[in-house]
Amino acid sequence: MSETRKGFAAAVAAFVVWGLIPLYFKPLREVSAFQVVAQRALWSWLFVLGCMALRGELGEIRTALADRRVAARIALAAILVSINWLVYVWAVAHNHVIDASLGYFINPLVNILLGVALLSERLNRAQWTAVALAAAGVAYLAFVTGNLPWISLTLGFSFACYGFIRKVVRVEALPGLAIETSMLMPFAIAYLLWCQARGSGALGHSGPAIDALLIGSGPLTALALFLFAYGARRIPYSTMGVLQYICPTLQLVCGVLAFHEPFAAAQAVGFALIWAALVIYACDGFLRARAAAAAPLHIAGT
Repeated sequence: MSETRKGFAAAVAAFVVWGLIPLYFKPLREVSAFQVVAQRALWSWLFVLGCMALRGELGEIRTALADRRVAARIALAAILVSINWLVYVWAVAHNHVIDASLGYFINPLVNILLGVALLSERLNRAQWTAVALAAAGVAYLAFVTGNLPWISLTLGFSFACYGFIRKVVRVEALPGLAIETSMLMPFAIAYLLWCQARGSGALGHSGPAIDALLIGSGPLTALALFLFAYGARRIPYSTMGVLQYICPTLQLVCGVLAFHEPFAAAQAVGFALIWAALVIYACDGFLRARAAAAAPLHIAGT
């Protein structure tokens, strides 16, 4: 199998794991979201450090932390990913998987706005149209429900900001996750010890199935991130941009079919506006990628 095909398979696998992860976290609905996130951070940290130790890569952590600016940015990334995890786990436990899926549908469009605001990027007409349609979709959902879709917006913006930081900080996926979780460890361990002391700790007191799910959330998190990073380095960015919609699509299916969350016609209209925005965004990216690939051939043929 070629490297491109391996990368494609790895990327698809990562998005499928993230898309089906509500099925994993739903049985943990009786455990507080704070405990689930603390356990996830703890076991991710142990798993990633173990993998890096076996591969002799622990030195990469020291190298990254030697730069104070890099360390500060990764600390911010750790805060953002913990917020993202917390809101997502809470949303799954409280029957808001559809709202969570919307957050990841709008995530690429938030990335566009970050590019304009922070990198002074200029948008073409198709991109502005996509952003306007997505904004209209969110405004419509807020109007028909009477509430701002805070779960969707928090997930979309927190993950977009996290991705932006990880893009500008040159640290590989596993070392980056190891540093992020290391920074969260003092808080996670203190909170888990406090829960155990007051008799509300879930690990060891909720049955072997819950214990296995809590411990397994760490390796699952690291595995999905590794597959994503492996695929991103081996397939075109435009292809990765299209594949990422596997995740929120599967989450939406989980919410509607597996958990029977209501999906009224009014919601469908708001989602349709956002899907239209994504189609425009994806087509524009595909056409620009084709034009960029054809340009060297055109120059060579002149």
